[in-house]
Amino acid sequence: MRDITSKQVTLRTARAVGIIFCSANSIGLINSGSLPKGNLFDVARAAGFLGAKLTPQLLPHCHPVTIDGMDFTFEFLSRELHAELFGDAIAARTGIVISGEAKSIGRTGIEMETLTAVSVAALEIYDMLKPVDTGLEIGHIKLLEKKGGKSDRSRFTETTPTCAVLVCSDSTAAGTREDKSGRLVSAMLENVKASVLHYKVLPDDKEAIQAQIKAWVADDVQFIFTTGGTGLGPRDNTTEAVCEILERNADGISEAMRSFGQARTPLAMMSRSIAGTIASTLIVTLPGSTNGARESLEAILPGVFHARKMMEGGSH
Repeated sequence: MRDITSKQVTLRTARAVGIIFCSANSIGLINSGSLPKGNLFDVARAAGFLGAKLTPQLLPHCHPVTIDGMDFTFEFLSRELHAELFGDAIAARTGIVISGEAKSIGRTGIEMETLTAVSVAALEIYDMLKPVDTGLEIGHIKLLEKKGGKSDRSRFTETTPTCAVLVCSDSTAAGTREDKSGRLVSAMLENVKASVLHYKVLPDDKEAIQAQIKAWVADDVQFIFTTGGTGLGPRDNTTEAVCEILERNADGISEAMRSFGQARTPLAMMSRSIAGTIASTLIVTLPGSTNGARESLEAILPGVFHARKMMEGGSH
């Protein structure tokens, strides 16, 4: 199964639809409550719920997800209600439209559960109508919409964010240690369509760090990411250097990074990473370890880019 441990926990929703075509006589029996197997839609709804819950057991690559909400609607197929969705030719036939909607807060989406639920509900209706209808047909099962997670993130990069990466490390600046975290941060930013305009290595010196950040702010670099100097070591000065020049704190960003990291290693509690703004630039301090920098960015990308719109007076 695909590794989804790096994904953020978000609200995810999905809507799906399907049709079971049946005779006009079957519609009449449904309306009159005369079916041999009893109430149709309550049983179909229950079957859909069971189908959704069993999806990971039916589809090998589906991760188990928490289904936080799910419901179905059943409508008789008509031109007035369904021509736009299926076309005039399909809407002119006789049948039942099954619509399913689900919500989940988790690391992966719920679209497969919704599609499975609609499919199983259709099969249940088929089973209940087959004693009275030999012309049943199931079709047009499709996903109408899904939200949350990766599919919902393009709005954060509608414009190309400009970024700078500052590596704060005595050993890297001295040439005795290869930089890995800064290169990783640059690659991750470019992977979400950001433009990394500047990359620089400095010793963990407070005045040098402050001077470089101020210079990039003056050039209107929109986002500055530092790596290193956020721990408890005697030369970990980045946090203090940045804290002294911030105009406003963005504690929610640092809280998100630590919370995300804490779910993966207890060492995340040692991080003193901070975030905040100077003028219209957002500065985020990241740990110097490769894993720490990666996990911190996984926690906030690409949503952190929305900060620029807010600083410019835009709404959510």
